[in-house]
Amino acid sequence: MTTLTTEPLAPLLDRLFKEADAASSPAMAALSREERERLVRSKTEYLDLYGRLKDLWLPVSRETGTLLYMLARSCGAKSIVEFGTSFGISTLHLAAALRDNGGGRLITSEFEPSKILRARQNLADGGVIDLVEIREGDALKTLSTRLPETIDLLLLDGAKALYREVLDLVEDRLKPGALIVADNADDCPDYLAHVRSDASGYISVPFAEDVELSMRAG
Repeated sequence: MTTLTTEPLAPLLDRLFKEADAASSPAMAALSREERERLVRSKTEYLDLYGRLKDLWLPVSRETGTLLYMLARSCGAKSIVEFGTSFGISTLHLAAALRDNGGGRLITSEFEPSKILRARQNLADGGVIDLVEIREGDALKTLSTRLPETIDLLLLDGAKALYREVLDLVEDRLKPGALIVADNADDCPDYLAHVRSDASGYISVPFAEDVELSMRAG
């Protein structure tokens, strides 16, 4: 029995995934595929794009959520940083792992106020709010200060164009063996080129659907 598979978290996650599957966004539907791809990869228009998508949940998949829990448990994570809270589905999985590891701290960043309100409620309903600090604003600012001395796991699941920049912000805090999970990594070619480079200091492989799993080698 784990925090992830028992009440109150298990039924909450089941409900949240169903809500996420049913959500729609007129703003997203109005964008052409080409415009959508351009905005996703833009390093200057990400706030506008994700502001338009505030009604979409943009969650990790159920399988990726379980993977996050397993990785955080297996590495004994006590200190986790997450880029992109959204409504808190990935945050719930990571916080469950912290609970089952005996405690710890999860710092997560989200710039959309309405999503933060909902995420806080979901974390409270899941009984893990005490393990989580949500920082409101642009992650390039919120994750640039007051980080833990060492970080065991980093989840990148916010604006795809910023994955490399966010990694650079926290890189000197990643301990040897720290794990980095990048969701929707195919939208981040500069990030993938970096972590897959022999000179980067990472060991990195594509994992599951559109997930890049990397480890700080030293």
